Amino acid sequence: MAQAASIAVGKVLEIFTAPGTGLAAAVAEVALNAGVELTAIPTESVIRQNAPVALMEKSAAVKYPVVLIYADRLENLLTEKFRRFSGTVRTVAEVRASQDRIEGLEEKVRLYVDAVTQVLDANRGAWGQGMFFTGGYEVKFEPVQHGGKNVLQVAKVIFEVDLSS
Repeated sequence: MAQAASIAVGKVLEIFTAPGTGLAAAVAEVALNAGVELTAIPTESVIRQNAPVALMEKSAAVKYPVVLIYADRLENLLTEKFRRFSGTVRTVAEVRASQDRIEGLEEKVRLYVDAVTQVLDANRGAWGQGMFFTGGYEVKFEPVQHGGKNVLQVAKVIFEVDLSS
């Protein structure tokens, strides 16, 4: 069943790092529309990992902003009785941004979240390999905390991928 999580997360990573239609292009478009300067999120900053902030910062030099992609819940509903897995994979795109001052950080994080949701909106429907994304998501903003360059804020975009394998 863990393979279902790997398949879904791999596809999300592929969608987010796609040249021209992925997260980098969406961030540029959101920044242009908002009329603000927004640091780009290069493809190497979209990472398949679920790790707490403190651990990531201790284990490696983290360049912000960063987006972590991971699955945090699998639910095998057996909607297709003769499949090994037929259910949902709850997937998270966790946006982390940091700067030296608290002012403006929340606005930047919201713009990055807009870019993430824009990529998801553009990729509704069948993803192949038995995956389907209906388009629904939930966003959770966490409070600003100490970390990164001085202050850090995290937002989680949570969405479900239907998978049958």
